[in-house]
Amino acid sequence: MPASARKLSLSLLPKSFVICRLAAEAPIPAWATLGDFFSITRTSEELSLVTEMDLVPADFCLDTGWRAMKAHGPFDLSEVGVLASLVTPLAESEVSIFTVSTFDTDYLFTRSGQLQAALKALRKAGHTVHEPE
Repeated sequence: MPASARKLSLSLLPKSFVICRLAAEAPIPAWATLGDFFSITRTSEELSLVTEMDLVPADFCLDTGWRAMKAHGPFDLSEVGVLASLVTPLAESEVSIFTVSTFDTDYLFTRSGQLQAALKALRKAGHTVHEPE
C-alpha cells in the first residue's frame, strides 16, 4: 500500500518533552529515566535523551517545548510505509519533527509552536489524532 494511502490513528500525549544532546561519554542522568516515556540513544558521537520536560533540572541546557504523538500500533517490523505515511504530510506542511521508533510503534515529536499545524496536516491526510481531555 502506498504511504499516502495509509490512514493511521494517533494519540497526542499530554506532557511536554525535551530533547537533549550530551557528549558521547556523558553518564545518563538519573532524572532522564523517571517518566512514563523516555528514550536514550548513545552513539560514538553523542548521547541523545528524550524525556518529560517537568523532570529536567531548571539549570540544565536543553531543547524544550516538544509535544509527542504516538501512532497506534503495534506494527510489524516488516510493514512498509508506516512512518512515511505520517512524515510526508508533515514535511509538505513544513512541520519539522523528531521521531522515536520502538519495537511496536512510532512517536512523532514536534515543537509546541507547530503542534496545531501538525495536527491539521495529519488530519487533512486522513489520519485520526486523539487529543487528551
